[in-house]
Amino acid sequence: MSAQLQQHWVASALAPPRHAAYQLGRLAVGALHAELACAPKPGLVTPFDSGSHTDMDAATFVRSLFALRGYFVATAQAGIDHAPFERLRELGIAAESAMLRATCGVNTHRGAIFSLGLLTAQAARLRSEQGRCPTAEQVCDGVRAWRDALRTAPLNPHSHGQRVRAQYRIGGVREQAAAGYPLLREIALPALRTALAGGVTREAALVQTLMQLIAQVDDLNLLHRGGPEGLTFAKAQAATFLADGGIAQSQWRARLHAIGQRFVARRLSPGGSADLLACAWFLHRQELA
Repeated sequence: MSAQLQQHWVASALAPPRHAAYQLGRLAVGALHAELACAPKPGLVTPFDSGSHTDMDAATFVRSLFALRGYFVATAQAGIDHAPFERLRELGIAAESAMLRATCGVNTHRGAIFSLGLLTAQAARLRSEQGRCPTAEQVCDGVRAWRDALRTAPLNPHSHGQRVRAQYRIGGVREQAAAGYPLLREIALPALRTALAGGVTREAALVQTLMQLIAQVDDLNLLHRGGPEGLTFAKAQAATFLADGGIAQSQWRARLHAIGQRFVARRLSPGGSADLLACAWFLHRQELA
C-alpha cells in the first residue's frame, strides 16, 4: 500500500462531505454493525461468540468498523462526484489497509469494502441525480455501469477468494457486481422484505434472510473452509431450517444454535452470505433515509 494512496483516502475522507455522503456513509457502517449484532448466526462472529473463527471476535469487528467510517463517506462522495472506477478502487485499497492496521492483520471486512463500497457510491450518485432515494434494485443495477472496469481490474491471486474461484471455476463478488448483484435482487431483498412485512424484529428478519442466502449461494468462504462437501452441508442445514418454518418456528433460536455447533465442528463460516446480508440491509435502509 503506497503512502500516496493512503494520503489520497485520508484526504478524501477528511474533506467536507455533502450531507448525503455523510448520511449514506453512516448507513453503510450501520449495516455492518447490524450484521455483527444479529444473533445467532451459524459459524459467524456475533457479540456472544466467535463462531468458527479463532483469530477474531466482536471487538475485532468493532475496531474495523471504526477504521472504515471515513471510507464509506469518501466512497459516497466519489459517487456524487461521478468519480471514475479507478478512484473507487484506490479508496478501497486504502480502506483495506486501514482495516488491517486496526485488526492487526485480520481480514474482517474485505468483501464488504468491495461490495458495500460500490453500492454506497451508486446510491449516492443516483440520489444526487434524481433528487430522491433510489430503490434498492436501481442501486444494484447502477453498479453495472462499472462492469467493464470490474472485469479488467487486477486480481490478487494469493487471496483465499481468488484461489477458490480458480480451483472451482466459480464466480465471486466481482461477477456479482458486474451483473448488478442478482443475488441481492433475487434472494436477499425479497427475503428481507417478506420477513419485515410479517412484523418480525430486525434480528429475526436478518436471520431469515441470512439462512435464505446460505441455502442458495455458492459461498466462497464455505468452499474455502469446507470444500464442496462443506458447502453442500451448509446449504442443506439452511434449507432444512427454512423448510421447517424458519423464524416462524417457536424454537428457531435453539435450532440455529444447534446448526451453529455443527458449523463450528466443521470450521464452516458463511462470510460471503454475511456480506450480502449487510448489503441488503444497507439497500433497505437507504430507501427510507
